[in-house]
Amino acid sequence: MPGQVIGYVRVSTVDQNPDRQIIAIQAALGSEPDRWFTDHSSGGSTDRPALSAMLTHLRDQDVIVVSSMDRLARSVVDLDQLVSRLTARGVTVRFLKEGLSFQATGKADPLSVFQLQVMGAFAQLERALIRDRQREGIDAARARGVYRGRARRLNGAQVAAARAEISTGVPKAVIARRLGIARQTLYDALTTPSAAG
Repeated sequence: MPGQVIGYVRVSTVDQNPDRQIIAIQAALGSEPDRWFTDHSSGGSTDRPALSAMLTHLRDQDVIVVSSMDRLARSVVDLDQLVSRLTARGVTVRFLKEGLSFQATGKADPLSVFQLQVMGAFAQLERALIRDRQREGIDAARARGVYRGRARRLNGAQVAAARAEISTGVPKAVIARRLGIARQTLYDALTTPSAAG
C-alpha cells in the first residue's frame, strides 16, 4: 500500500503568511497532500511542534514535500540529520525550490548527501549575507539618524488613555502619531489580552 503525501510548511512568526509555500506544494503535486504540518517558529531549532508531530506521524513509503530546504532546517547539520533520519525510515523527502528528492533507500547515496550538504551550505551562507546586509543597513540608518529600532510598546496607562480617546471619536491614526508609534503597534496593543484589562 503506497504511503501518504505530506506537505510541510514553516514560517518564522505567527504574522507571516504560509500561503506561498502551500500554493507551491499544491502546484507541484497537482492536488492537496494527504496531510499538512505547519510550524510558526524559527528554523534555528528542530524542536518545533508541527515538525515533531510530523516525525511521529510518518510511516514507511510516505513522501514529504517541502517548498525549500531552509523551511525544513536552517543549518547544514540539522538538514543532513533530518533527511538521513527520514530516508532511513523509508520516507522520501522532496525539496521543490532546489529540485532535489531524497529517496527512501535505507542507505544514503553519497552523491545525494553531497548535493544536500552543498545546497544547505549555500542556503546558510545566503542567510548570513542577508543578516550582514541588514546590519549594514541599520548601521547606515543610525548614522543618518533615521533608525528607530523595534516598535515601542505601550504600557497599561497609555492603552487605557488611548481607549478613552477612541471612545470620544479621536481617530487611531492621530493617537498613534501623538504617541510616536506605528498604527499597527496601537492596534496590536488594543487587541492583546493583557491590554484588555
